[in-house]
Amino acid sequence: MPIHQELLTAVRAGLAAAGNPDDAGPMQRYMKSALPFHGVKAGPRRKLLRAIFAAHPIEEWQDVSDTTLALWHRASFREERYAATELLRQRRYKRYVGAAALPLYEELIVTGAWWDHVDEIASKLVGAALVLEPEPVAAAMRAWMLSDDLWKRRTAIICQLGRKSETDRELLTEAIEAAWDDRDFFLRKAIGWALRDLGHAEPDWVRDYVARHQERLSPLSRREALKNL
Repeated sequence: MPIHQELLTAVRAGLAAAGNPDDAGPMQRYMKSALPFHGVKAGPRRKLLRAIFAAHPIEEWQDVSDTTLALWHRASFREERYAATELLRQRRYKRYVGAAALPLYEELIVTGAWWDHVDEIASKLVGAALVLEPEPVAAAMRAWMLSDDLWKRRTAIICQLGRKSETDRELLTEAIEAAWDDRDFFLRKAIGWALRDLGHAEPDWVRDYVARHQERLSPLSRREALKNL
């Protein structure tokens, strides 16, 4: 399927023109990124990209997928990878982002392999897929939570952020309990984050869960879970 070359060109040129060299270095150091930054912060970047995507619409989902992968794998600056994720979040593609999109998300998660990429994909894209097609996406998350890949496991834990009382608690607790013996910081932080987020809607449930499992949850996970309770 064709890659939308005009969109790629517009994204690269737009980000380069909007860059701030004074911000680029600090942004790269903060993200510990091998790729350099142009120095385009999140708010201006999203505004710029929305205008570019509106001016260069892509109608076929396969073309969207191929263009996303081209942006991602050919990126010379980290903001180009952010643009790839932002492209997938456009409202016009909402009906496509179900279980069939998971292989694409998985590729971005595994190759992105850092929290800025993974958290956006997990909470916004995989989360949307879970809402659209709960059963097959939940089944995929049950496989991901047992993966050797750290970032797929983190995704399984945090993919329900923002669901509030609609959170599938069984799926969440399975993801947490698959990871609670792992000492990795990003998994322990994810557990606490997911519980803290649910605690905004279900504080009693979260308090009870942490109390019942305080010997298994790490101090970091417990502290994060109860931070606002």
